[in-house]
Amino acid sequence: MPGSMTGAGTSRLAVVVAVAAALALTAEGPAAASTTALSDVRVVAHLNMSEGQRPENITLEPGGADVTFAFSRQVARISPDGQVHVLATLPAPPAGASTPVLSAPFLGGIVRTADGTLYFLYATGTSDLTGVWRLRPGGTPQRIAALPADSLPNGLALDRHSGRLYVADSALGTLWRVPVGGGTPVKWATAPELEPTGFLGANGIKIHNGAAWVSNLDRGTVLRIPIDCHGVAGPVETRATGLVNIDDFAFTGTGDTLLAAINADNEVALVRPDGSHTTVLTAADGLEGPTSLAVRGSTAYVASAAYFTDNDPNLLAARIERAE
Repeated sequence: MPGSMTGAGTSRLAVVVAVAAALALTAEGPAAASTTALSDVRVVAHLNMSEGQRPENITLEPGGADVTFAFSRQVARISPDGQVHVLATLPAPPAGASTPVLSAPFLGGIVRTADGTLYFLYATGTSDLTGVWRLRPGGTPQRIAALPADSLPNGLALDRHSGRLYVADSALGTLWRVPVGGGTPVKWATAPELEPTGFLGANGIKIHNGAAWVSNLDRGTVLRIPIDCHGVAGPVETRATGLVNIDDFAFTGTGDTLLAAINADNEVALVRPDGSHTTVLTAADGLEGPTSLAVRGSTAYVASAAYFTDNDPNLLAARIERAE
């Protein structure tokens, strides 16, 4: 989630990054029948703010995590011991270019396929650079799908069954679909529920249990859009409200319970299948503007970009506990 814009170089997009390491949860039961909490919070990495290391989104490696640094135009790998290795730097747009909403060039969502290929989103306000990019192991970044210059591609999700990428466009209130091999994007879903009300609309996105799940930052909602057997978008369902400043999110297991990054409030919320939610991490745990999460196994990793605090961008790890 971007912060306020006060001039060139001061664009702020608060980002929570979540990495994860093995959680064997069974399907979710009724919200009232279980309690989920985060414990044993620890710092995996303190990132270098002066070098632009403010993470926007994350995907997991077998050992470590790959992240996008939003405004330094970099894709980087963070090792389990907290070391940062820059994998690629995206080309800068021409002088005078202005990214929609944010002004500065913006690197957004990132996903990884089984062969180690990374896909990520870049927005510059120009038609020659904005779109979906790919980085193969040991290769150089290539754009594989162009998106409109007036779009702000933010969240990115991979449907591993269909081999399609889904893009949440925060400026145009649109979900785009792109073949993993590249090509012309399809406008997959549009709806008032996806649109911004003043700043950013559709933000985070995940493919989960036969549907695209999307957060809307301005509206404070979590949405579910079914994907039918032909890949067509179904009607938008609102699954949670009252989560203003929600950025990205991640499911805790096979059920519909998720963890949501509440950016400007320095919180992570647990959102249950019935839409009720509880704060489970705060600034007291080290959060500084969290924006995205990833969960695998019993560990959730949360990255903070510190765009509002300008203090300590970092990557945190916490154990997920579930008690019936």
